[in-house]
Amino acid sequence: MQEGENSKDRCREEITATQNHRSRLPFLVDRIVAQYDKKGRLHHVGPEPIPSRRAIIDIIRKTIPILFPGFFAEKRLDEINHRYYLGEQVTELFDAIATQIQHAIRHDCIRFNRPCVHCEDLSQEITLRFIENIPELQETLSKDVRAAFEGDPASRHFDEIIFCYPGLFAVAVYRVAHWMHTNQVPLIPRIMTEYAHSLTGIDIHPGVVIGESFFMDHGTGIVIGETTTIGDRVRLYQGVTLGALSLSKDECPLLRDTKRHPTIEDDVIIYANATILGGQTVIGARSTIGGNVWLTESVPPDTSVFLKKPELVMKNK
Repeated sequence: MQEGENSKDRCREEITATQNHRSRLPFLVDRIVAQYDKKGRLHHVGPEPIPSRRAIIDIIRKTIPILFPGFFAEKRLDEINHRYYLGEQVTELFDAIATQIQHAIRHDCIRFNRPCVHCEDLSQEITLRFIENIPELQETLSKDVRAAFEGDPASRHFDEIIFCYPGLFAVAVYRVAHWMHTNQVPLIPRIMTEYAHSLTGIDIHPGVVIGESFFMDHGTGIVIGETTTIGDRVRLYQGVTLGALSLSKDECPLLRDTKRHPTIEDDVIIYANATILGGQTVIGARSTIGGNVWLTESVPPDTSVFLKKPELVMKNK
């Protein structure tokens, strides 16, 4: 009996202690809110709109099934229902994209005091142009799929590549984001490619220019910087970096809109963990860059660049 009373007393004490802890929360909230009024704080509390990261991710999830019809649909598609299904999906996609583009444009207009561009009409016009461009995106992606099939003997058929290859997903998201980037859509393209980066480990800036029949084998750890230009039929392996040379803090603002990343011409192969840096660096057409190579200078066409084979030492235990 005594033990039961003691247990009840301990429960009452813990309840009281919890309430005392919770009573401090309003003070702590006020302390956090007070920081919002200080300059330089990273917050977005105010009347201006802002795009929704969750909604943009949902746009990707709506777009991929349209780019690869039948692969990621929630129901089986056939010649009877696919037009009705596509009509519904495209209508939902239009509304979703137009809303987020409007938020992004209006965000920049208000937050950065830019002139009015009639963002509602503009966002709908951009969205219509994007949907109009979907057949061209599909054609480009079909060449990427074929490049993966022809470049990877482990692939058995196109379906396997579309379903399974993270490199294809990353490049599909990139091609959508790049279209929006070139059509002056703010913020949204970067959210898209960073979402793909978080899923695949492949980091492609939406400002990159990539030609046809592009293939990233394995893909994990590939980094392609903003001002990189890549030609047709280029193949990259895991861990490749196409980056910029190191900059000082003072140089960074001056070089923000300049060419900082390399140019890779047609039919180049770059093997695992190679690093190619600098805006003046050009890898000539049909060249091969070996694994673990570090390059900050140009390579002429039809050149192979490899490290000398290291000496292996084998000893009996």
